[in-house]
Amino acid sequence: MEIYQAAIEDLEGVSELFNLYRVFYEQASDVEGAAAYIKNRLENKDSVIFVVKDNQEYVGFTQLYPTFSSISMKKAWILNDLYVEAGARNRGIGEQLLRKAKEYAMETGAHSISLSTAPDNFSAQRLYEKNGYVRDSQFFHYELTVD
Repeated sequence: MEIYQAAIEDLEGVSELFNLYRVFYEQASDVEGAAAYIKNRLENKDSVIFVVKDNQEYVGFTQLYPTFSSISMKKAWILNDLYVEAGARNRGIGEQLLRKAKEYAMETGAHSISLSTAPDNFSAQRLYEKNGYVRDSQFFHYELTVD
């Protein structure tokens, strides 16, 4: 298995995984939309995507978005997406992606990595907690949809 930062050459493989990720979160399949979205992220360099390949097959990815922490006055990362293809689960791929994200955050001088997951995604919660992520009990997460 190899894990590396995705480039435009990985567009098709990453887009397929991204589409499956969205379907997992009960969104309609949209392969063309997924490809356009990932292409924009890669071309504009406004996110960092790490991908895992096993025998030339794309089996997992994570996508990080940059942000800043006013309190620490440092860069921070939002781990917005993490997905492992169903047939490749329980092989440590999610942990590899989390480890790569942590290494990248440290290399870029970031203060932290934050993430959110669905309240009923217990397997993801176990994975995150096993890897040192702590559920926030100090702050509530709010969101305003504007479209």
